Amino acid sequence: MLDLIDSHSHLDAAEFDPDRAAVLARARNAGVWRQIVPAVAFDTFTALHDLCASEGGLYPAYGLHPMFLAAHKPEHLDALPDWIARERPVAVGECGLDFFVPGLDQEAQRHYFRRQLEIARDFSLPVILHARRALDGVIATIRQIGQLCGVVHSFSGSPEQARQLWKCGFLLGIGGPVTYPRARRLREIVTTMPIEFLLLETDAPDQPLHGHQGARNEPALLVEVCECVAKLRGVGIDEIASATTRNAERLFALPASG
Repeated sequence: MLDLIDSHSHLDAAEFDPDRAAVLARARNAGVWRQIVPAVAFDTFTALHDLCASEGGLYPAYGLHPMFLAAHKPEHLDALPDWIARERPVAVGECGLDFFVPGLDQEAQRHYFRRQLEIARDFSLPVILHARRALDGVIATIRQIGQLCGVVHSFSGSPEQARQLWKCGFLLGIGGPVTYPRARRLREIVTTMPIEFLLLETDAPDQPLHGHQGARNEPALLVEVCECVAKLRGVGIDEIASATTRNAERLFALPASG
């Protein structure tokens, strides 16, 4: 059976409240044994902690997502280091910049983003980054802060932006969008990129795969992402599963699978 890690799943989201146990069982039955579950706002931290503590193979990350800017308060940013020191998550995030959604204050986003990068650096933790219409700004801030590593999840940038991220020690999170034939630029990057910078993800319940449009996404479908990447690269699915699992273990300091 495959041994896959979903490097970006919002299993704590309300969309999974009716059947979370069944979703988790389907994931494990498909070979998705572990999931990284990043927070989006401070008021979700406790429930996320409790979920990950109650189930093996779920690893939390704590951060303040730019799309939830209205929920963030300065005191949340102040409390984040104490929370991280106490809980020792595998990463800081989900954080980043979103210049696509209208009405999100860009300066406020930059403030929250920069401070979270500093916290990640101070704790020697990787960061899980959201970057939509803002990759150049994200890359520039990463370079300014320095001494960082992490993943840009749902990467949608150019080959040059990908190369810049690799030079900074960042991996690319690849999920549902790569399964769409029209995603030619992304598919070309995934086909030719160095395998050591590749992570697989679902972003469940969001970003449904090709053939599942309009449906709730879930971690079990990571197998289809893996199959797509393997087909693009002309290798077996086991090879992609093994390589991306090792990459996730290395980035998030997870114990190696048996």
